This record gives sequence, C-alpha cells and structure tokens, in this order.
Amino acid sequence: MKTQKYSLNQHSIETFMTWVQSGEIAIPEIQRPFVWSNIKVRDLMDSLYEGYPVGYVIAWRNPNVKLKDGSLSEGKKILIDGQQRITALRAAVLGEYVIDKDYKKIRIKIAFNPIEEKFDVQTPIIAKDSKWIKDISEVFNGTKNQFELTNDYLESNSELDKNKVIESLSNLYDLTKKQIGLIELTSDLDIETVTEIFIRINSKGVVLSQSDFAMSKIAADERYGGNELRKAIDYFCHLAIAPEFYEFIRDNDVEFSSSEYFTKMTWLKDENCDVYDPTYKDMLRVAFTSEFGRGKLSNLVSLLSGRDFETRTFIESIAEESFESLKRGVLNFMNKTHFQRFVMIVKSAGFIESKMLRSQNVLNFAYILYLKLRDQNINAALIEKYVRRWLVLSILTRRYSSSPESQFDLDIRRINSMPFQEYLDNVEKSELSEGYWSAGLVQNLNSSVTNSPFYNVFLASQVKNNDKGFLSKDITISDLLSHRGDIHHIFPKNYLKKNGMERGKYNQIANYVITQQEINIKLGSKSPLEYFTQLFDQVNNGELKYGGIKTETELHKNLALNCIPESAFKGDIGIYESFLQERRILMAQKIKSYYYSL
Repeated sequence: MKTQKYSLNQHSIETFMTWVQSGEIAIPEIQRPFVWSNIKVRDLMDSLYEGYPVGYVIAWRNPNVKLKDGSLSEGKKILIDGQQRITALRAAVLGEYVIDKDYKKIRIKIAFNPIEEKFDVQTPIIAKDSKWIKDISEVFNGTKNQFELTNDYLESNSELDKNKVIESLSNLYDLTKKQIGLIELTSDLDIETVTEIFIRINSKGVVLSQSDFAMSKIAADERYGGNELRKAIDYFCHLAIAPEFYEFIRDNDVEFSSSEYFTKMTWLKDENCDVYDPTYKDMLRVAFTSEFGRGKLSNLVSLLSGRDFETRTFIESIAEESFESLKRGVLNFMNKTHFQRFVMIVKSAGFIESKMLRSQNVLNFAYILYLKLRDQNINAALIEKYVRRWLVLSILTRRYSSSPESQFDLDIRRINSMPFQEYLDNVEKSELSEGYWSAGLVQNLNSSVTNSPFYNVFLASQVKNNDKGFLSKDITISDLLSHRGDIHHIFPKNYLKKNGMERGKYNQIANYVITQQEINIKLGSKSPLEYFTQLFDQVNNGELKYGGIKTETELHKNLALNCIPESAFKGDIGIYESFLQERRILMAQKIKSYYYSL
C-alpha cells in the first residue's frame, strides 16, 4: 500500500498569521498583484464569522539543508496553494498593504456592523456612520481591548441593543480563533514528487505550472536574495509591456530602486517594441536553460533547494551556487545590449510584428541560443545567421509545439557538447530534407488558418526580400503589415461563395495576398479573369485602375514576388483547386530560398 504523502490538520487564523509574521510559512506572492476583488475579501470574512468552511491551504516544508558547519537548517513551509486566501487575511485582519492589478500599493479596509452582523468594504459613507466598526484590522491589532472597543461603540450608539452589540463584537473577536485546514506535504518527499503534486493542484481552473513552483521557491528565499530576484523578474516583465510602470517602481519601491536589478532594467522605460514581450515564465526558462545547461524546470527547484543529484542529499553550497547562477542568468536576460540585439536579429529575419510569432517557446530558445553562442565567443555575424536559421527552422518544424521542456533539454545539451554548425547541419539534414521542401511544406500550406506559422514564415520571407504588396508599385509588405494592410483573396471570397465554395475552401493560405486597402476595395468580388484582363489593359497604356503599376514587366515582377502562378490570369472557378496547388509549390520554393539566405 502506498504511503500518504501529506498530513491534514486544522489551525487557527491567529496561528497562520503568527507563522507568516515569524517567517515560519513563506508567502511567495506578496510582491505580485493581488487578484481577489475587495468584495471577495469581504465574503471571506463573512464566511469565517458564520463558521462556514473556506477551503484548505496546501504547504510543503522544504527539505533540511546541510550548512557549511555541518549542521542542518530546517526548511520553511512554502505555501503552494491558498496564497490569495492568506494574503486576503493579512490585508483584512492585520491591515497590511497589498499590490493591486495596476501594481499600486493599497489597503483593503473591511468594515463590520454589529447590529446587522454584516461585513462590507469600507466606503466614505460607512466611514462616517457610527453604527459601523470602520476597519476590522483595528479590532485585532491590539490598539484597544475588547472591553474598551465595546464601551466606545455603545457610547456612540446608546439606542442600540446592548446585549446584541456585546454578543456580535465578542463573535468578531473570536474570528481569528476560527480554523482553516492545512494540508502539509511531507518534507521527505523528493522534489520531483512535490512538483508533480504541485502541477496537479488546480487554482480557479488553471493548472499550476513548474515555472509557478520555481517562482514560489525563489520568492520564499531570503538567505541568497531570492525574494529580490523574484521581484526583479516580475518588474522586468511588467515594464516590458508597460514602460510607464518605471515611475511607480522608482517612487514606491525605494529599496528595489537602489538595487543592481533596477539599474539593469531602466532602459525599458524608453522601449516600445513588442516583438518579444516575455512573461515571467519565459524569462525564468531562458535564464535557467542558458545558465544551467538544462531544460527541465523541476531541476531548477531541486538545485535551488541544494540538491546533490548523486547523493540525493541537500547541501547549502549547492543552493548558494544555484541562486548565484540564476541571478547571473536573469541579469544576462535583462541586459539592454543582449535583449535589443536579439530582437534586432528576429526582426532582421522578417518577423517585424509580434502577431507573426505564435510560439513564445520558439523565441525563448532562440534567445537561449543567442546567449550561449555569445558566451562561446562566436563571431557576431555568425551568431546572427545561426539565430535566424534556428528561429525559422523551429517554426517550420514545430520543434517546440509538444514536450517543449524535453526538446529544450536535448537541444541545450547537444549545443554544449558540439560546435553549433555541426548540430545545425545534423538537424537540417533530418528535418529539412528535400522531401520536406517539395512535399511536407506544400502540404502544411494547405490550410485555412490566417495565423498559420507557415504563412507567417512566407510573409517574413517577403519582408526580408523587401517585396511590394500585391499590385503595389511602392508600398512594401513590411509597410502593409505595420500599417494595417488588407488580406485579399486572389479568387475573391464572395466570388467563390457565389459558386458554391465553403469557408474552408475559399479561406485558404494559398488564396491570400497582402495588399493596400484601396486596391482590395476596387478588386471587390471580380473573378481573377476579369480583373487580370483589366490589369493587362492598364499596363498597356490604359487607365490606372488598380494601384500604380504601369508596365507589363513591373506587373509580372510583382506577381512573381507574390508567388502568383500564370494560371490565375485566366482564372475562373474551374481552375481554383489547381491554382491553389501551384501557388503552394511556389510559396514553398520561396520559403526554401529565404531560409538558405538567412
């Protein structure tokens, strides 16, 4: 029979608050936004007052770590589920500040009406009403004892039922004696088992990830600066999306503002590019894999705990070295030169808009590769070439679409064990054979998904080649992607619908081109046969009907750059399927040429 991996006990709120204040239990989310609404905090207080169950809190006691002097340091409890509940109690009962969704430091004041036995969020009206205890934290902070508080309240409300008031306030004082269940995972569990348990816990329907677990582990550490490191990761990711957040950090977190981390990230206040906006999960993954040469974040939790993988014991020096390595990885990630040069390489491959890159893991590993090659002192021009190639290869082969951690682990180990050119050659031979270009990619382009990664690579190839938009004389694909150009159906959608085509047929990648809005409007629902006939009249001294192209040479060049087969010139519904297949082949050939030009 398998042994139970946890103990279950009831503890009073008063005990939980004491543990939090003494550091016996670590709350990793205190610097991250508090997502509960004020109303939900009020409802929690009401449930506790009424004696209703409010769920369990789950914690894991860190394994004991062997210190340098040979003694053992008993691990803290890390709260891995129930963080919002405990934070709500700290805010309402202890009167502590929380960080709201806008990263502002706020107080949540919960009021109590003894006659109605009702809780509510404090408002200006409630604050002026003598019938309310305006902030219940004042009941528990020791400013007044129960006798004094009751007397003061009755003096201000002499007309109220004295016995009712005394009973209600007594019940309020007893609120911190109410109990919450604590599920404590046993300290002798190995990290992998705890990780598995952690991942299985659901919080509001969202499965907690290994990166969440790692971040909780980091935040709970004070000995090696994990708490400040955690804050640096959160702040960087928020600044990358909202540069104006810089002023909040500077004005409201004076201690962090004087740190090395803040100095390294201040450049983000003037940064507006959104090609790569990393989340804390992305940042953690890149910093870990690039610095530790591993791809599985469960290993990071083990190393930060001080695990010796050979002896299966926990040693302080390993934890210390691991935190130092992670700090180095985070600082490398946020380095202005590294980050901006990496983004420049991505854009130089033609990916100029964030919407062109659907997979964050593709970007994450490309950044890992950049940092590793730079660390290996590879020539800067070669780094650019390798990163561009790997980025596009990863998209075309969907390299990180399933089991990304395992693939990260494999790739980083190979990159560390052989020259990168050799590894790239091996991967290209196995993944990008001639069969891939002539058949596999052609089949992948048989899709109706407008945000298909393969279509986005095709658009990147057009950006890289500085191609003009469909029927545009001067406006480039790059211009159109940046300034809301239209997707035009070469065989117009309404034309195909009128001829009985279903959505999956007329919305085909091979039927799409990027064009100027005014050209798209003029083309309307005309068949290709009709509008191409008019185009050839236009380039043979006719009026400018569609765009500014005036010569047949210019027209043929534009159509070739957009991979339009000549069969489209006489296009009617009868040749639509063969037209799609011809264009898929041309698009695949263009992508192949683009890839080997990178």
